[in-house]
Amino acid sequence: MVLMRNVTKVYESSNTLALDGVDLTINEGEFVFLVGPSGSGKTTIMKLITGEVRATSGQVIVNDFDITNIKRSKLPKVRRTLGVIFQDYRLIENMTVYDNVAFAMRVVGASARAIRKRVPYVLELVGLEGREKRLPTELSGGEQQRVAIARALVNNPRMIVADEPTGNLDPVRSLELMLLFEKINEMGTTIMVVTHEKELVNAFAKRVITIDGSHIISDGMDGYFGYEFE
Repeated sequence: MVLMRNVTKVYESSNTLALDGVDLTINEGEFVFLVGPSGSGKTTIMKLITGEVRATSGQVIVNDFDITNIKRSKLPKVRRTLGVIFQDYRLIENMTVYDNVAFAMRVVGASARAIRKRVPYVLELVGLEGREKRLPTELSGGEQQRVAIARALVNNPRMIVADEPTGNLDPVRSLELMLLFEKINEMGTTIMVVTHEKELVNAFAKRVITIDGSHIISDGMDGYFGYEFE
């Protein structure tokens, strides 16, 4: 669950107002698209949720943690409840598919037994069974994205945040990816997809939050329709 109350974010280095009094609630188990033009505040919302940046004013609660003024030492506990998928995948090139996913479990102290049990299950869930020993360079773009999803999912997070996850994929692979997110959401994981791809958003009957000029300008099942931007 995400709760933002009257959140303002100013980047002091550039004196840029990224968010201006934003109120936002994402409930447990929801599937939400966050859309808007470049520079609208989408990335800042993502960074606030993951604790990468802090609000200048207002309150931010993520998965029952009030992270408004949380100590840096406690942020790892928050981040263990989140799975983040980056547009550029950020896979470790000299590690196999299996080891890329297992690494995410090792860094949080999972046992070898838990890793042996969980990683094959997650790889099968995302359709990568039989690819365990391949390196990222031996995979297609769509397969690399699925490794990134498996890595985000392997620690059983309450919420997955995906940043432009279809940006490097063709329309068919993009649709397959969104159907996979739907499947993961149906299993109980909250999903937030940050994107600018109108056609993809319009293909799914999901909640759409539109942000522009540092403000949320629409929020609902049809929030994206009729609003044009590049």
